[in-house]
Amino acid sequence: MRVLYVRTLHEPAVRDEILRRLDAIGPESRPRWGRMNAAQMLCHVGSSIEMAMGARPCVARRRQPLRYFPLKQLVLYVLPWPKGVPTAPELLTTPSDGVEADRTRAKELVLRFAASPIPRVGPEHPAFGVMSGRQWSILQYRHLDHHLCQFGA
Repeated sequence: MRVLYVRTLHEPAVRDEILRRLDAIGPESRPRWGRMNAAQMLCHVGSSIEMAMGARPCVARRRQPLRYFPLKQLVLYVLPWPKGVPTAPELLTTPSDGVEADRTRAKELVLRFAASPIPRVGPEHPAFGVMSGRQWSILQYRHLDHHLCQFGA
């Protein structure tokens, strides 16, 4: 049986790649799709990492098909990340302090998340429900990768 390799934010090389790509985001960065500007995107990914660490609670949506096998596993591990999917409102509330400060905050959160031990079970995700720490690390990598690709980084 072949095992699917999935990148996690806890892998040093993966974390370093994300940090380099975050450095490529500046005030002049424009999205290839979507409505967020660079500052909004950096605040959003920072808020998402806070949620993954349990520091930003989000209201759980009940009866979401993404909470259940096999859809949850397909989205987390296999399917390409979709564009334009709605996000939890709590992940869009952080005010910007300017792109430079927002980028610094996002990088600090990446480092803090990656330096923490991977818990057996992480906080509940508003759409995916209960997730392991490894699933959170995979999700954070995929989420960051999605938004960095959105801005060509």
